[in-house]
Amino acid sequence: MSDEVVLEHIDILEILRLLPHRYPFVMIDRVLSVVPDKSVEALKNVTINEPFFQGHFPEKPVMPGVMMLEGMAQAGGVLAFCSEPENVGEKLLYFAGIDKARFRKPVGPGDQIMYTVELLKKKRGIWKMSALAHVDGQKVAEAELLASFG
Repeated sequence: MSDEVVLEHIDILEILRLLPHRYPFVMIDRVLSVVPDKSVEALKNVTINEPFFQGHFPEKPVMPGVMMLEGMAQAGGVLAFCSEPENVGEKLLYFAGIDKARFRKPVGPGDQIMYTVELLKKKRGIWKMSALAHVDGQKVAEAELLASFG
């Protein structure tokens, strides 16, 4: 049996308490689980009401890859703030870099994205995380993310 503390079912109100993002830039709807200093799983329900679909693309709505990256980063932010709760409301977590970003399949209205982010290492205040996005069990995007509190 593991000694890991697992936080489960973090709702949108708690996400809004942890992250500084607000509509229309909140890219996660619910967190299924967080293991501080290890991993997070979060969901995004993609609807036709997303503001970016007005222009990307009106006749064939496709979620911009950069918005999926933002969702991965926000899931990573939840992981960081749950790992270092003393920073909630005191510091921001800044996105510092993206490596190895790949987009595998288009995402559109009606899809539910599962973000899985794992901490690879934390060194001198820099968080390096591996992030995956899946829809219906199929990988749609992946990246390595860097972030730091400031």
